Amino acid sequence: MIDVITPHRLEAGTQWLAAHDPDLGRLVLRNGVPPLWRREPGFATVVLIILEQQVSLASAQAAFGRLRAALGEVEPAGFLSLDDAELRAVGFSRQKAEYCRGLAAGLLDGSVDLEHIATLGDDEARRHLTAVRGIGAWTADVYLMFALGRIDTWPPGDRALLVALGRAKGLVEVPASPIAVEMAEAWRPWRSVAARLLWHDYLGGRDYLGGRDVVAP
Repeated sequence: MIDVITPHRLEAGTQWLAAHDPDLGRLVLRNGVPPLWRREPGFATVVLIILEQQVSLASAQAAFGRLRAALGEVEPAGFLSLDDAELRAVGFSRQKAEYCRGLAAGLLDGSVDLEHIATLGDDEARRHLTAVRGIGAWTADVYLMFALGRIDTWPPGDRALLVALGRAKGLVEVPASPIAVEMAEAWRPWRSVAARLLWHDYLGGRDYLGGRDVVAP
């Protein structure tokens, strides 16, 4: 059985991390249990995460809002009905438009199956996701964490996480992603909860930043 996060599991993981890592314990004392931050699995959420790649959160949210206004429901067939000019007007770069079109086409022809991916273990699900053009390790792990509710994933290279981790550990410099991945090993099997604690502290203990619920790199 795949272990997914629930409010009870989030609290249990927070308590475990606070007991095993004094630095995370201080974050818990300051901010409490972090928000659950869940998203609906499916095409729309992957599109949103792709939009979040390497841009500001406000920019990604605005683009997704325009897409939703144009389509109503963000689903593969509707997305493929938009031409290049319409996608540019929404806020898609040429590359991100290609990524999302490829994903939409794969879902329609059955070569990509997000429902099947949701039934797989973390490593296998990640392998299937990253086989899709435009979905890298960060995008896959954010989807695993927030759409599939996986408890023990760590999105590599996330700038906000790196900054928050450096602050929590009192480091002079922001740790490089490989160092952060190594450090996060100590938080197994609760790395997704640790990431939430760090994001929550990065946001100053607020539940959201500009209406957003995930911090992109």
